[in-house]
Amino acid sequence: MDTASRIILDPSILAGKPVIKGTRISVDHILDLLASGWSESEVLQEYPDLSREDILACIRYAQEIIHSERVYSTTPRGRITG
Repeated sequence: MDTASRIILDPSILAGKPVIKGTRISVDHILDLLASGWSESEVLQEYPDLSREDILACIRYAQEIIHSERVYSTTPRGRITG
């Protein structure tokens, strides 16, 4: 899925947060709903202008961000402390 066709970043919309194209609905809002236990059908019922592909694009966008994230250990040999 090409997220660029569904997710945009425009400084004039929500201060440049990633949003679903043609809406003012942010990717993080949809992810928050899903993380809070909302089902896909509940999201679509609440936001009838969205499609299943929009929801999947939000998830894919987040996956792409996490996948490209680089984590560097600050402890010796990558040991996790705490």
